[in-house]
Amino acid sequence: MSVWNPPRLLNLAGKSLLTDETLSISSLEHLPIELFPPLFMEAFCGRRRKTLKALVQAWPFVRLPLGGLMQTPHLETLQAVLDGLDVLLTQKDQPRRCKLHVLDLRNTGQDFWRMWSVSSVHVSSSSSMAPGAKDRSSTEQPLAPFEVFIELHLKERSMDGFLTYLMKWVQQRKASIHLCCKKLRILSFSMDNIMKVLSMVQLDCIQELHVNCTWHLSTLATFAPLLGQMSNLQRLLISHIHMSDPEEQEEEHVVKITSQFLRLHRLRDLHLESPFYLEGCLDQMLGCLMTPLDNLEITHCLLTDSDLTHLSQSPNISQLRSLDLSGVTMTYSSSELLSALLEKIASTLQELYLEQCGIRDSHLEAILPALSHCIQLMCFSLCGNLLSLAIMEKLLQHTSGLPRLSQELYPVPQESFSSDGILQPGRLAQCQTELLEILKHLRLPRTIWISFTPCPHCGDNTLHRPKPIIYSGNTLER
Repeated sequence: MSVWNPPRLLNLAGKSLLTDETLSISSLEHLPIELFPPLFMEAFCGRRRKTLKALVQAWPFVRLPLGGLMQTPHLETLQAVLDGLDVLLTQKDQPRRCKLHVLDLRNTGQDFWRMWSVSSVHVSSSSSMAPGAKDRSSTEQPLAPFEVFIELHLKERSMDGFLTYLMKWVQQRKASIHLCCKKLRILSFSMDNIMKVLSMVQLDCIQELHVNCTWHLSTLATFAPLLGQMSNLQRLLISHIHMSDPEEQEEEHVVKITSQFLRLHRLRDLHLESPFYLEGCLDQMLGCLMTPLDNLEITHCLLTDSDLTHLSQSPNISQLRSLDLSGVTMTYSSSELLSALLEKIASTLQELYLEQCGIRDSHLEAILPALSHCIQLMCFSLCGNLLSLAIMEKLLQHTSGLPRLSQELYPVPQESFSSDGILQPGRLAQCQTELLEILKHLRLPRTIWISFTPCPHCGDNTLHRPKPIIYSGNTLER
């Protein structure tokens, strides 16, 4: 084995340069490209603010993935890097070697640092630009000459020092900085601070939005105009919105919220948890959708027969790959409505979740023909519904012809419970044996999972691992 280890020599060279910080800064103009990443990593670990500032001004790559080095936000490092950017932004002509156009504060870029610290000597100077150039070409033309990427998780009542400093810096240079956030999560944040932060962000950069706040419907309506400006939004999740206003005001809020969907031309995934405000007016939202959805989740709420009818008739759900209606009570709904919905999406549906829907034998039997047409179905869950062993046998028969179905999660059969709703281990064992016999009779290798939770009687969601029932084709296992 050779005594020379080039990657190790690069690291040693970086450490050597940092022993004389003044010399390392003055030599950047002539420093080989291969030494910039190792030197930056050494300066980062050693908190050498002057060197970090100088490295930024001479950075020979399009992108500086700073977030990939920070396990947690580090204010002093951010300040040093932003000080270096300030020098660049005030210069009429960018330094000859500097190619920096993007500061990335997201938890990405580890591959970039790994490549240059381990195998940089095997990469030519031309390919050394690839990590930044590739990302640059995949984005639309920037609205400002310099881009800062960040993932925002607004989960505190007040902003931390890192975010406060960054937002103040961006605000003072808003004309020359394009602050881009592709993923925005709002968990617990005052509306005033949300408005302040988002006024700094280029809203049409946001592709994924999570709103998981105990807001009143009026607060969501206040936020709605910002939602409408997220024209490139692809994934939207909203949960835990409360209703507390008079009915007339709530109707106005719903209109204000749903009308913003008219501006979301790239929305593909829509997840709404506990959207009680849509009961009886789901058609308003469906009518405002501008593109076919891939994934739709409407859970833990009440939907009327009219809502289900509009859902099955909407042209923008005809290509669904995933549908989750868990917690939507269908006990008193016409089973024909759910059957019509499944027929509409049978050719594309891959995942179906109908957990805790109050589905009984008659409901399930009505949808079995439509379910058997879902030839792309891979994952199906009926947990938390009260079903008899007899209807489960019919279910297994109807789904045995689905070639891609590989994940099946079903509730404990009704016969496993006493008249008081208490699970009886002996009865459960007998039901499992009968389910094994059904699988054997169908003569197809298959695994189904029997879930104890949530309890179809009381809704208890205490964690219990589902039990597999396996028919391998020759032997039976449990």
